[in-house]
Amino acid sequence: MGRVAASTSDIEKAVGVLRDGGLVAMPTETVYGLGANAEDPAAVSRIFQVKGRPPSHPLIVHLGSAEQLDDWVQDVPAAARLLAEHFWPGPLTLVLRRGPRVPLEATGGLETVAVRVPDHPVALALLAAFGGGVTAPSANRFGSVSPTTADDVRAELGDAVDLVLDGGSCEVGVESTIVDATGGTPVILRPGGVTREDLEAVLGCPLAVPATSHVRVPGQHPSHYAPRARVVLVEPEKVITEAALASELGHQVGVLLPAAFATEPVKAHAVVAVPASMAAYARGLYGFLREFDQRGCDLIVASLPVEEGLGLAIANRLRRAAGPRSTV
Repeated sequence: MGRVAASTSDIEKAVGVLRDGGLVAMPTETVYGLGANAEDPAAVSRIFQVKGRPPSHPLIVHLGSAEQLDDWVQDVPAAARLLAEHFWPGPLTLVLRRGPRVPLEATGGLETVAVRVPDHPVALALLAAFGGGVTAPSANRFGSVSPTTADDVRAELGDAVDLVLDGGSCEVGVESTIVDATGGTPVILRPGGVTREDLEAVLGCPLAVPATSHVRVPGQHPSHYAPRARVVLVEPEKVITEAALASELGHQVGVLLPAAFATEPVKAHAVVAVPASMAAYARGLYGFLREFDQRGCDLIVASLPVEEGLGLAIANRLRRAAGPRSTV
């Protein structure tokens, strides 16, 4: 596995890997993605193999600009074009009808496809030089904590990735917002880096955030974004008490300590004070979860933030991290 900085020659090397059917880990503003040529079914299938991802789980196709949208999808409604105009490049993914260029391997067999234009100079340079679409789910094993640095990718996937483009730490830190734009009124299928409030301001109407959906998209598995340690969610005022009890029972406890209780003493193996800023919390969330694993915690006690703005996305990720895990 190679490590590169994002010079022009490095981008050219990454383009060569993609054209040869290889995998390139690329930085985006949200998390690092595991990229393959979206029009190469064998390369796309390799993503699923490396991640251990069920083939029924669709991937997101990353494009270099909004002008390429009609090359990849069909029947784009006005609401989708409006959202693309306002939020691309950026952490917004639109679910639309699949165009003929998109293989079913990339969509989990669906006739819809998720597309977005990332807002990161390295990703945009790669997409511009490549000229096509790049399927890129998060560059980690399926269900585990998403990577927000190149070192996270290397630690998780090792030599399974042909090339890692190092673009520094991700600015947003949680995945893109996924909006189903195939129906009458758009619906948020996954909260993310673009807030519900911002979407509603542009569209001029309220948007639903259903707990479940008949449209399959990334991030809907009951256990997702999960560290090795078990995550327990309690009310903010109960975090310290829960951590003390778990410690007395012999657990190596990690605590995501709410900002309101930052000065309180905590009995735990490791404590991370949650930033008061939701943007800072989102940017650091996955790093915090990885840190608890690295420090040997077997239990993480946390609480949900107020579910507005980026707090909605953070709460979504914490709920998935605390979700029931497979025993097989």
